[in-house]
Amino acid sequence: MSALSRPDRDALPYRDCVGVAVFNAQGNVFIGRRKPEPSGDDVSEVEAPWQMPQGGIDPGEDPLRAALRELFEETNIASVSLLAEAPEWITYDLPDELLGIALRGRYRGQRQRWFAFAFTGNDSEIDVDHPGGGKVEAEFDAWRWERLSRTPQLIVPFKRPAYEQVAAAFADIPQRFTQA
Repeated sequence: MSALSRPDRDALPYRDCVGVAVFNAQGNVFIGRRKPEPSGDDVSEVEAPWQMPQGGIDPGEDPLRAALRELFEETNIASVSLLAEAPEWITYDLPDELLGIALRGRYRGQRQRWFAFAFTGNDSEIDVDHPGGGKVEAEFDAWRWERLSRTPQLIVPFKRPAYEQVAAAFADIPQRFTQA
């Protein structure tokens, strides 16, 4: 797409979304490796394919409900208890070369409401190959537990500032598990 045909960034809205940090008993967070999308439209796998679960908020949907829905749809995880909510919306902008292409070309980036949950189930509950009880298409092809502080280095570079904000918002949570 040439600069002449690129949409005006300021004219595009942010897509309202949620992000989910799920902490295990050791204080590490769930991260999944994004599967490449057939359209080539999703760039999350290009440089750093790992991320925490996230997704759109449906019209009229409460952000907390959206977080629980997205978590189940992407990981099959249902056994969680709420630990915290980030104090503010966290945004990221698409880079110029993806504007008008990624996010179906309709958004400048995402405005995300982040939630932290304690995982209260067993790892056997996690199923990224058949998430959502096997009713939705898999978005991840692998997963692991990781230190929250490392997540900004594992995400695509244009989302790094958002993940730094998430790591700062939930920085005290890993210590809660190690002190228990």
